[in-house]
Amino acid sequence: MRRVVVLTLLALALPIAAAASGIDLTNQFGTVAITGMTGTSGMGTIGVSTLTSHGSQMHSFDGMTTTSLGLSNLGYVNFSTGTLASGSIMSGGVFSATGSSFTVIGKGNWAEGHNTAIFTGSFVGPIQWNLISVSGQTRNYQLVGSLVGTWFDGRTVTGTTTQNISILSNGQLLIGRGHMFGGTTNIVVPEPGTLGLLGTGLVGLAGMFRRKLIGT
Repeated sequence: MRRVVVLTLLALALPIAAAASGIDLTNQFGTVAITGMTGTSGMGTIGVSTLTSHGSQMHSFDGMTTTSLGLSNLGYVNFSTGTLASGSIMSGGVFSATGSSFTVIGKGNWAEGHNTAIFTGSFVGPIQWNLISVSGQTRNYQLVGSLVGTWFDGRTVTGTTTQNISILSNGQLLIGRGHMFGGTTNIVVPEPGTLGLLGTGLVGLAGMFRRKLIGT
């Protein structure tokens, strides 16, 4: 009977040991530069057009906010896409991840130093550029993609991001200028402390089980 209990505990502990936690962060404000606009249509050129953000401020990180820490912002979220692979800037499409980047920079002592790189990576797989709504000359888009990169402690991590971008007029579309109106990012970061404790527990359970077998 005790062997059954031990085996059950092992079976329950193994999937828990593989679990990971997600760290959520948000950003707002800033602009987006759109390259490769051509002619008077503002459609963007496939294989040339890219998006690059500038000055988007981090507003929250893993439950910490600008209000709770007394800061105007916690740092910056910067990204760039690869070239437009299909569709158009105006109507929506897909960007390549090749040559893309995505970084999270922490500001102030909360990030253990000024301008500390918390996450440094890039998009992986296609980056969706979705037209969400049109109101007059204002066009609202969402940039959605998966991420892979390096956490501040050297671990390789993955994540997802959704960035909300508006182009406020046809004139801004033609010159390739967009405005950031908020973004959310989730980074999946394994918990080494928890995994270590679970691993120790598993070793103990395995030893107990071995002694029981020998005893019989």
